[in-house]
Amino acid sequence: MSVRTRFAPSPTGYLHVGGARTALFNWLMARKLGGTFILRVEDTDGARNTAEASAGIIKGLRWLGLDWDEGPEAGGDCGPYYQSQRKAIYDAYLARLEAAGRVYTEENGAVRFKFSRTAITVHDIVCGDVTFAPTEEPDMTVRRPDGSYIFHFVNVVDDIEMRMTHVIRGEDHLSNTWKHVDLFNAFGATPPTYAHIPLILNPDGSKMSKRDEGSAIEHSYMNAGYLPDAVFNYLCMLGWTPKAESEKLSRTELVALFDPEAIHSSNAKFDLKKSLWFNAQYLRELSPDDLLKHARPFLAAKSLAWSDDAMAAAAVHSVREKVSLLSELPEWVHYFFREDYAFEADVVTKLKAKPENASLLQAASAKLATAGEWSEQSVHDAVEAAAKELSVKPGAMMPLLRFALSGQSRGPGVTTIAHLIGREATLKRIARTLSEVLA
Repeated sequence: MSVRTRFAPSPTGYLHVGGARTALFNWLMARKLGGTFILRVEDTDGARNTAEASAGIIKGLRWLGLDWDEGPEAGGDCGPYYQSQRKAIYDAYLARLEAAGRVYTEENGAVRFKFSRTAITVHDIVCGDVTFAPTEEPDMTVRRPDGSYIFHFVNVVDDIEMRMTHVIRGEDHLSNTWKHVDLFNAFGATPPTYAHIPLILNPDGSKMSKRDEGSAIEHSYMNAGYLPDAVFNYLCMLGWTPKAESEKLSRTELVALFDPEAIHSSNAKFDLKKSLWFNAQYLRELSPDDLLKHARPFLAAKSLAWSDDAMAAAAVHSVREKVSLLSELPEWVHYFFREDYAFEADVVTKLKAKPENASLLQAASAKLATAGEWSEQSVHDAVEAAAKELSVKPGAMMPLLRFALSGQSRGPGVTTIAHLIGREATLKRIARTLSEVLA
């Protein structure tokens, strides 16, 4: 039988890093072994499950670039893939247990499963063989008085029906897995091979919750300006160290390298700085056009617009070494797209303290106005000529010009800014600085 893995989220909230990593590891295994990856939505908790959460989980998975072979939107011959639509299947399986004498009904209508009360060994790729002593717990409710089924029951039934061969999930499920194995045995079915992966902890060692920084895929990553490939790569490093010379690995490389037996048994610590480092590496590799494509929604959110895509692409690309997130780009490039940019107050004070700055700007403006064909080189030559006339070093003029053209003291080189905004805008911005700052 070919490998079949699944991700089975409960839509009670947004997709978080723990769930995303679980999905990612199952996806990697299926893709490496030429198997099938299934998405199954465990939405039997009517009080807490929402359609919005379900849609959000799918949105987050799509953003990460995870596709599934069976499940919502993909179909498949083991559906439906929402547990809320599978009651008839669960009823049929309950009838099997009733026929075998493994369940009984209480006065309130709850149906309980009779534990075998034998030692049960869970074979786990990550944790090794874990043996649970005969339980002293009360028999397990599998169907509530209201007719709804509990997680443990439907989870096992679905894994049987969907022919799961491997289940990769969080370590917090390990303590209950003996219950699942007992149910598998009662149905005469072979349990899947389990891999219980370590928890993700906050930097202080506490378990990461949905409220912690960096936990929410949509809020902490999609909306913050991460690239999907960077998050994909970083999540792989939480609990698994691929045998490779570099941490930065493509999806193809990660698929080829994935080995569930190499997953750590110790918990993984989330590191925000490390996630930003990964994102910065991916940002810097993007072409100008691709960077602009990813940056568009963040620029639009700050009301930045343009008519020349080539200029806009070159502008964002010019500051790629300065940022770690797409959401940081607007503050670095806004002046490329607007003429009403503000001047940094502390720089204004410094410039006003030196009366000679006005003459430096005037001289540069005069040379730029008569420069030849507009290019970075002609801008450079014009500034050098102006500096020579005034017997100053060109380096003394560049910070002044950057401020005049952008309103700030940081950013790409003067020649880059001037070339991209054009001669007319360059001269207008110098004139504005002379009248508003150095008058």
